[in-house]
Amino acid sequence: MFYRDTWVEVNLDRIAENVSNIKRHAGFENLFAVVKANAYGHGDVEVARAALDAGATHLAVAFMDEALKLRRDIKDVPLLVMGPVRPSDIAVAAEQNIDITAHDLAWIEAAAGYEGVPANVHLKIDSGMHRIGLTNADDFRKACEMLDAESNLNLIGLFTHFATADGDVDHYQSQLNKVAEITEGYDLSRFKYVHESNSAALLRHPQQPGTNGGRLGIAMYGLAPSDEFELPCELKQAFSLHSRITQVKRLNKGDKVGYGATFEAEDDMLVGVIAIGYADGWLRYHQNRPVEINGKEFQIVGRVCMDQTMIRVDESVKVGDQVNLLNDRFSVDLAAQDLNTINYEIVCSISDRVPRVYTRGGETVSVRNDRFK
Repeated sequence: MFYRDTWVEVNLDRIAENVSNIKRHAGFENLFAVVKANAYGHGDVEVARAALDAGATHLAVAFMDEALKLRRDIKDVPLLVMGPVRPSDIAVAAEQNIDITAHDLAWIEAAAGYEGVPANVHLKIDSGMHRIGLTNADDFRKACEMLDAESNLNLIGLFTHFATADGDVDHYQSQLNKVAEITEGYDLSRFKYVHESNSAALLRHPQQPGTNGGRLGIAMYGLAPSDEFELPCELKQAFSLHSRITQVKRLNKGDKVGYGATFEAEDDMLVGVIAIGYADGWLRYHQNRPVEINGKEFQIVGRVCMDQTMIRVDESVKVGDQVNLLNDRFSVDLAAQDLNTINYEIVCSISDRVPRVYTRGGETVSVRNDRFK
């Protein structure tokens, strides 16, 4: 239920098809569906269920809060928090069957002596991304020894993250070499899960030595990690953004539109107004970009406001007409290109003020409106 003519539509069939095709291509036994950041703006629970139905075996998020929210709805699926978890919160994770990440020796020292419900732990290697993770063989050896000595901390996973799997092959190879250097002398089969590939690596590179899993993020949503390599399978964008015309008004030559009066009518013209703005994540940078109404292209004019946006229209446009801001024609990738950013940022920016409508087989199957509960 929602009372505003602005919404995101998420095509769950496309989510499922992307997951199925990529898993088939990559060939990994274990596939972590990455649904952090509210599934990159698509909706964590709904996307997670679609991904699991299509062959994903695990879920992964960035923070404990995201994991706990997801666990309320999805109970019996392995769920990993890839980011730091406070040692004092290990019991909370363990009680909810949420796997956690150990990222340095100081964290393991702080967690030593934990006596609560046994917790599953994945060890993170920093192979060249230089975010969190262990950076050398000595620390890796000590980390394994320290965790093995803890009866209530079960070391079941090992992972790293690639910075340039979509681009610089030399740096990608250097990260592979770094993992080999750090883990030299260890039989990686001691870990239940070894996952290194992100979306780009799943699509572009063969399975890394000793790995049995990968993490599927941006590509699950039908968005390419980059345009620097040819995709081995088609990705179908699952996200579209829509609104409706709330008013059409006639302007005279010389009339100005919006804050700062940055647009001036060169001739008599019509303006249509829609109820979406930068508070919804439809940022001011979208000024002058195109939208689609009734199959025709029109231009945003004036600055995007907090809650409303103005569009130059013609006589064919009426109140109630649907406005497509992002769809297959005006894609997320095109918007990212126009705004000099990445497709991740476009979809993650659309806020929870905008309801999400989920479709399957062309029919609406559920609606999520976080502002109306």
